[in-house]
Amino acid sequence: MPLLPSHGIQSMLKEGHKHFSGLEEAVLKNIDASKQLANITRTSLGPNGRNKMVINHLDKLFVTNDAATIVNEMEVQHPAAKLLVLAGKAQQEEIGDGANLTISFAGELLQGAEELIRFGLHPSEIISGFGKAINKAIELLDELVENGSEIMDVRNKEQVVIRMKAAVASKQYGQEDILCSLIADACIQVCPMKPTNFNVDNVRVAKLVGGGLQNSSIVRGMVLKHDSVGSIKKMEKAKIVVFAGGVDTSATETKGTVLIQSAEQVV
Repeated sequence: MPLLPSHGIQSMLKEGHKHFSGLEEAVLKNIDASKQLANITRTSLGPNGRNKMVINHLDKLFVTNDAATIVNEMEVQHPAAKLLVLAGKAQQEEIGDGANLTISFAGELLQGAEELIRFGLHPSEIISGFGKAINKAIELLDELVENGSEIMDVRNKEQVVIRMKAAVASKQYGQEDILCSLIADACIQVCPMKPTNFNVDNVRVAKLVGGGLQNSSIVRGMVLKHDSVGSIKKMEKAKIVVFAGGVDTSATETKGTVLIQSAEQVV
């Protein structure tokens, strides 16, 4: 009795799916995909990083050197490269900066790992070496921590400005002095009693045509980018109410029929 030919796991997958195994097919292909992503973001690293032009699936154009925006709009599908995207997003959400460094540094580590694999080292040995390097790096970083940084007063403008300059300079190099002062003032004004409950949505940015960064200022309240409808342009100590919806009545509450028999009844 002839046996049916065996096609392995490939026969159990949906059409279009592929199965890879081994160093050449799986590990090195994953490393190559991750390196390609890192090469895209690497040239945007630092204050003099170059801008990238990205067009997303909605045909919306982005010109930016922010790695978090770049990888978000690229819609990376490769599983290994997507891990780097998730790592960059986690860094951006937790710290607010460093997404590009995370992706680029991971790409460099994988580049070194690829060379070691081609020399004959097993991936498990490389992973073990990376683990030891992490422990050593943490040990060295603990020695470099500035004394007193863990007891920062979040309502002290000078202390806040010093700690945010590096992050702001990576986005707006040369303008960090102006921006840091504005950001610190805005954040301190809306900072809750428990700083860990800070809501970033309480600080908004409104752009006005015709002005520059030097004209920026902080408004404690609400700014509407519309001209006033009436003739009154300025009022002090006014009471203002804001409605999220319309105030007109769309229909009457009751329905009825009125029969008019003469013109006198209308009057």
